[in-house]
Amino acid sequence: MAICYLGLGANLQQPYEQLRSCLAALESQPDLELLDWSSFYGSKPVGPQDQPDYVNAVARIRTELAPTALLDCLQAIENQQGRVRLRRWGERTLDIDILLIDQLQLNSERLTVPHIEMANRLFVLQPLAELAPELQLPDGRLLAPLIAAITDQPPLLPLGKPARHQLENPAAS
Repeated sequence: MAICYLGLGANLQQPYEQLRSCLAALESQPDLELLDWSSFYGSKPVGPQDQPDYVNAVARIRTELAPTALLDCLQAIENQQGRVRLRRWGERTLDIDILLIDQLQLNSERLTVPHIEMANRLFVLQPLAELAPELQLPDGRLLAPLIAAITDQPPLLPLGKPARHQLENPAAS
């Protein structure tokens, strides 16, 4: 069983609800266990600036799925929620990135783990540090110094953390 961290992001079609639906979908998957998730955070887009702000979070799961099978599972969830890839770093209803799989380092045609940009993105590192403040990346780096080194990105806007019972019942929020 591997512990995995997933980066979640959305900026179209009620992004907060998209992430909550994503967590509910993760929880319903037979081949993985949703262990916990961070608070949701508002962030400015990294790519083109002519798009809405994002809502981001990080989820911690446990799974026996092989990395590419996990990727297939996550892409199916994205597709079920209407994911369309219009342009690089562009707007989307849902984006699920595999950030870490235990201490695995993988670089294949379909998947790079750890996620290639995670150490440069406050909207990944801050929610990841909320879940696992002492986490050490496979290359030995710690989260706190990586977060401190990011000085060119605006602070994240805390949006709260939905409770587990709110994942299944959106009206419960």
